[in-house]
Amino acid sequence: MSSVSRPHWLRRLLLGLAALVTVLLLSIGGCVSRVYVGATVSTVGSTEFRNELAIPPLAESVVRPDGTRVFQLAMRPGRKEFRPGQTTETWGFNGDYLGPTLRARRGEQVAVEVRNTLSEPSTVHWHGMHLPAAMDGGPHQMVAAGATWTPRWTVDQPAATLWYHPHPHGATEEHVRRGLAGMFLLDDDVSEALPLPKNYGVDDLPVIVQDVKFRGAEFDSSHRIFRDVGFLGDQTMVNGTMTPYRTVGDELVRLRLLNASTARVYTFGFADNRRFSLVATDGGLMEHPVALDSLRLSPGERAEIVVRVRPGERTVLRSNKLDAGLGFWTQRFAGGDDAFDILELRAASTLRPSPELPAALAHPSTPDGSDSVLERRFELNLSGINGQPMAMDRIDLTVTKGTAETWVVHNNDGMPHNFHVHDVQFRVLEINGAPPPDTSTGPKDTIFLAPDATAKLAMRFDGPADPNSPYMYHCHLLWHEDQGMMGQFVVVEPGQSAGKPPSHHGH
Repeated sequence: MSSVSRPHWLRRLLLGLAALVTVLLLSIGGCVSRVYVGATVSTVGSTEFRNELAIPPLAESVVRPDGTRVFQLAMRPGRKEFRPGQTTETWGFNGDYLGPTLRARRGEQVAVEVRNTLSEPSTVHWHGMHLPAAMDGGPHQMVAAGATWTPRWTVDQPAATLWYHPHPHGATEEHVRRGLAGMFLLDDDVSEALPLPKNYGVDDLPVIVQDVKFRGAEFDSSHRIFRDVGFLGDQTMVNGTMTPYRTVGDELVRLRLLNASTARVYTFGFADNRRFSLVATDGGLMEHPVALDSLRLSPGERAEIVVRVRPGERTVLRSNKLDAGLGFWTQRFAGGDDAFDILELRAASTLRPSPELPAALAHPSTPDGSDSVLERRFELNLSGINGQPMAMDRIDLTVTKGTAETWVVHNNDGMPHNFHVHDVQFRVLEINGAPPPDTSTGPKDTIFLAPDATAKLAMRFDGPADPNSPYMYHCHLLWHEDQGMMGQFVVVEPGQSAGKPPSHHGH
């Protein structure tokens, strides 16, 4: 080749390479654009509410001569027809999907005979319950396949809407998604004396909200591209019922909302923007009802709301887009732009009159931070808490029985997280240095944290002391928990040191 023609060929080669790079970049950009545009999900306005809402039955129990109320729960595989003609493999407690509602009163001794008929080990954690660490049902209380575990404790906390679900280290998301979950309701003298709707399944409805996706007849539990929060479904169901409606016959209806999804954050409201009253948070009743038209719940959080309906009308409980200051990219791929029509309430043509809500509900049951003996700081990151992933044989914190502490929790990640503490209910003192919104002033055990958000929490550790049996604190976006966003603490007597967690976890 002559020296004259070489630049010509070189120029053609460079132009060709540039064209190829341009095509590749455009293709990649087009793919990313399609993924971004296709990442949103909405069922708003398109949902046909065809199925009567199932109400989990109240669990049967027997009272032994010593006064102990005994429940029985069996973890078992099942099959359920969520959609006509398509049967899905599931797990459930005492049935094919989810479990019965357990109910007990403050002061009662309770025992739960948990039998595992699955082909693999699992656990049952009593989320929000104050109880001995060895009865907590965390990853140290695994129930082997074919085995039975019987935790016992005395109910010693205010009336509240709690729940139960598995907690096996590294597999919690999968076990909850298959259907292992249920409510645990607590009553006390205060709650029973208030004129709140309290006829279970009639004007007092459990509302267990989950997102779901199907591949054919089976659950599709895959994580789509860029979903670093975990699984996000394209449909919702309530109490295991797809496209549910419920006919109600009272002027006031109490909805016990439970976000039992594994990663999705819901912003609950009604399609007609009607206002409702928040009467309880995770750990029990508020001081007074709070009027709202929107309420955010992250995975694991609960809230009790009371809504008024008029004769013959229909209204839809909806989840709107998330307004939490997430970035452009995170908002889309964390499900923040998604919206769902969740449950239709159908009011009867004639309604039973309901008493007005009381102006006062309950006295505060959580510490105000004034007697905290220690302040601890927690940095949340997908790689771990305070820079450490979970280790089953490591005690991260030791707290003294009978003392109060203030925990400062900071989300230093670029994605949303939340923070759940076992055994205790806490008071939110501050969020980002300011007083918390009214929605976070009730007793809490789980709190949502947007990127770079900081929450200051006051809690008291009443025991019992057990230096060898730890409680957990963790992100309740369950895939994050499975990845190691969890730590553990023990409660000890004054002057006592932490022991060592059990070296094996089977029964």
